[in-house]
Parts: sequence; structure tokens; C-alpha cells
Amino acid sequence: MSVAARYARLVEEIAAELRACGREEESVTIVGVAKRQPLDRVREAIEAGLHDVAENRLQEAERAYPQLPPVRKHFIGRIQTNKAKGIAALFDLVQSVDRLDAGLALARAAAVAGRALPILIQVNVSGTERYGCPPEEAPTLAQRLRAESSLCVEGVMAMGPFDADRAAVAAAFETAAKTLARVGGNTLSIGMSNDWREAIRAGSTMVRIGTALFGERI
Repeated sequence: MSVAARYARLVEEIAAELRACGREEESVTIVGVAKRQPLDRVREAIEAGLHDVAENRLQEAERAYPQLPPVRKHFIGRIQTNKAKGIAALFDLVQSVDRLDAGLALARAAAVAGRALPILIQVNVSGTERYGCPPEEAPTLAQRLRAESSLCVEGVMAMGPFDADRAAVAAAFETAAKTLARVGGNTLSIGMSNDWREAIRAGSTMVRIGTALFGERI
């Protein structure tokens, strides 16, 4: 199946899931996770209607984005403070702020660049995930970073547990949704190729899709 066909099918399936939940059909943004994907696949998805593309490494993004049509650029990888300047300059939304030093490094870099950088607080709702702020600490982190005029905290990002049953995934996403209610904001970035349905049922507004859209990574 072509990437364009996968994208069209994904749009239809997400719309159907949203209708089943009593939600607006266009209330979820699809973010294509392009890491280790050939650029021709990413271009095909963009040409089919994809508007948002994510990378987890700054170097890969610096190589790839100039070769792609204009898109909203998301950073979803672990933030190294020495890469904050490049991340703040290149990306439109940084989804993976999980600790204060990373947030402050981005704030300094965004201030130098003269911009207000949208960010999400990454929370750890899975026992198998290595990164992420503990949910109980996320409101304090968000409050501290909202004091930085060069940052705009727009919500929460989380990853579901890997190799878990559907009930455990749903419970993790419910925790993420409750954390968003305490953190504040309008963006709940949860759900990937294997668990986006549970994410939508929990209130996701943004799903990050890699292999289900582009195929297996190279």
C-alpha cells in the first residue's frame, strides 16, 4: 500500500473513532514521525495532506526539513541542553520537555531568537518508559516554565506502555489526560501507531504516527 493510501485510510479511521466517541472529526492532529524514514515517503504523505512532521534528532531534522515542503515541525526526542539553540531555532513545537534544565535551556535559546516557543510537558505514565516528568510533578514544572516569557506551555505529551494489554494502555492514557487537566493547555499528545484508538478515547488531540503511515523504518 502506498503512503498516500495509508494516510487516507488513517484519516478515515481516526474520523470514525472520533464519531464513535462523540467528538468532532477534525479534533485530532496527525503528526507523521519521520525518524529513519526515506524522504520520498515523507514527501508523499505531505502531498497527500499531512501538515505536521516530527523528528527525534536535531541533526536528522536539519538534514531533512530543507528537502521537504513546508510543514509544522515537531521535536519529540530527548532534549540535550547543548542542542537547545538548534531545537529552538528549527522547531515549531517541542513536545518532550521533561525536566527544568531542558526547559530553561530552551527558554534562553528562544529568547535569543526573539520568539515564544510552544512546548509540551512530557510525562511518564508508563513503567517501561525511561523519560518523562512524573505526573505529580508536571503542574509545578509547567508553572515554573510559564514564568519564562519565551516559552508557551500548551499541554502534555506521553507515551503508552509498550507490550501492555489494552486495559493498561487505556489506564496510562487516562493518567495523561488527568495530568493535562492539572497542567493546563489544549494539547494532549498521546497515541502512536499501535495505540491511537485508546488515545482518542482518552481525549487525545494529537497522535504521533510512524510505521502505520510510512511503513517499516529503514
